[in-house]
Amino acid sequence: MRGRVIHPWPLRLTHWLNAIAMVVMIGSGWQIYNASPLFDFTFPVTIGQWLGAAIAWHLAAMWLLVANGLVYLGWSLASGHYRKFFPIGPRELWRDFRAALGFRLKHETGVYNAVQKLLYAGVLLAGGVAVFSGLAIWKPVQLWFLCDLCGGYIGARYVHFLAMTGICLFILVHLLLVAMVPKVLPPMITGGRLP
Repeated sequence: MRGRVIHPWPLRLTHWLNAIAMVVMIGSGWQIYNASPLFDFTFPVTIGQWLGAAIAWHLAAMWLLVANGLVYLGWSLASGHYRKFFPIGPRELWRDFRAALGFRLKHETGVYNAVQKLLYAGVLLAGGVAVFSGLAIWKPVQLWFLCDLCGGYIGARYVHFLAMTGICLFILVHLLLVAMVPKVLPPMITGGRLP
């Protein structure tokens, strides 16, 4: 008899839809940023050839991300998948962090170590900050209280940029870890099976 599926289809579907939405959000966000840079640089690769197109792509991907996030949240709560991310104990985190720095962190298929749990918690926090600061930028008059929390409209742009940077760093680490442990990729496509 075959073992249980490592990554059930709702997890795989929402993962890949999320990946598409994030690429579009980041690429179009870079084009929006390029129209009025906050720093002394612009991004060479963007989505949307001009500001209006970038905003349209950004908003379309935003709605895909929201719908996909709600589906994932509903499935995770209904299936109990969310329990895999808790608890994150300080002793376990310190042990796994030291092992990760020495490239000795073991990877058990279908199990999240403390470093992974912390990274996922961090990207969810950065995502929440990106959503609230993005809403403040999108509707600064209607959602003035969000603007105020960010220190005004310009402050919301900086907060949004920093949250996006955190998400990009997570994606970079995520891709590097997949490259270092390539056996984790096929199950995210096929579902895989535990022995």
